[in-house]
Amino acid sequence: MAGAVAGVALSLPGTLRLAALPPLAVYVHLPWCVRKCPYCDFNSHERKGELPEDDYVDALIADLEGLLPSVWGRRATSVFLGGGTPSLFAPRSIDRLLSALRARLPLEPEAEVTLEANPGTAEAGRFAGYRSAGVNRLSLGVQSFDDRMLAALGRIHGADEAQRAIEMGLRHFDNVNVDLMYGLPGQTPSMARSDIDEALRWGPSHVSAYQLTIETNTVFYRKRPELPEHDLCADMQLAAEEALGGAGYEHYETSAFARAGRRSRHNLNYWQFGDYLGLGAGAHGKISFADRITRHARARQPREYMEAALRGTAGRGSLTEEQTVATRELPFEFMLNALRLVEGFPVELFGARTGLPLSAAQAGLAAAERQGLIERAGFRIRPSERGRLFLNELLALFLPGP
Repeated sequence: MAGAVAGVALSLPGTLRLAALPPLAVYVHLPWCVRKCPYCDFNSHERKGELPEDDYVDALIADLEGLLPSVWGRRATSVFLGGGTPSLFAPRSIDRLLSALRARLPLEPEAEVTLEANPGTAEAGRFAGYRSAGVNRLSLGVQSFDDRMLAALGRIHGADEAQRAIEMGLRHFDNVNVDLMYGLPGQTPSMARSDIDEALRWGPSHVSAYQLTIETNTVFYRKRPELPEHDLCADMQLAAEEALGGAGYEHYETSAFARAGRRSRHNLNYWQFGDYLGLGAGAHGKISFADRITRHARARQPREYMEAALRGTAGRGSLTEEQTVATRELPFEFMLNALRLVEGFPVELFGARTGLPLSAAQAGLAAAERQGLIERAGFRIRPSERGRLFLNELLALFLPGP
């Protein structure tokens, strides 16, 4: 039984065959931070003493070499250095890492290379060094310009440092993202709007505005702070969308706003179900082959990761998990990403990325349409305004059955 649907070649029922591989990105996790924030559930570890920068970069390079056979002949469209706080690493370490990556894995011309930085670790000299190393996009974890809110979040920087970091970032980069959070302990809608207005005053190319959520395995989960009620948080979200839209930013993903031509190419690749190598302690990755889609994960503890990566055969020892994504799970995996996009996705993208016909997701699509959570516009499917407000309920409709 064989056929072709929108760029996907189908074989036997329950199997898939991709006609073409998706774009490839690289995510590198640098797991250390000065202090663990009480809301953070990322794989981050407080720095104790001097960072093992050289050993860690050696491990990242070995890890990359172990993954190269799975991506031979492919080019990377973007690189994202995330954390933790990558700006704790010296520019020379970032330069060595990016040089080693470029020597082993070709990058597309004008590839986007992002580095996350914490305003509490921002130094003008470091920013200049990162730019010289090849970083061309800076993402600043500001979260708020209100000292009271920053203290409630356990951040190590104040409002003055946040403003100084933005000024320095814009001096060295023409592509700067400012991360903000709303729904913070004791925050009012007017306070949240003030944060947006202050970000707009600086005119960054990209703004991310996330609602604070309480995750398991965090201090806030064990000692839950009093947060604004749901309706107030919804007002904050709508106010952010209104202010940023009025200032000319495109609202293209649930929490992301960009000036024209400045959407995050790396994150768009995630949301369009592209591939990405995951390097570093606790990193996750996704790699497609003609007949399967796989995921890989790394040891979470930095010391364990470094020992495994350097001990393993061409880096394979750093793997703690590698598995093929079950065909029945692919519709949910795709929708989990693509329905975060305000514009949704063209119907042919589902087949191109999953190797399945759109009928594999038809039950969920039909239920979502009945509930007014999605809209169909020609050959495009997108979340409705209601679907964007109730995204979790929308995504749950695509969960595979027992």
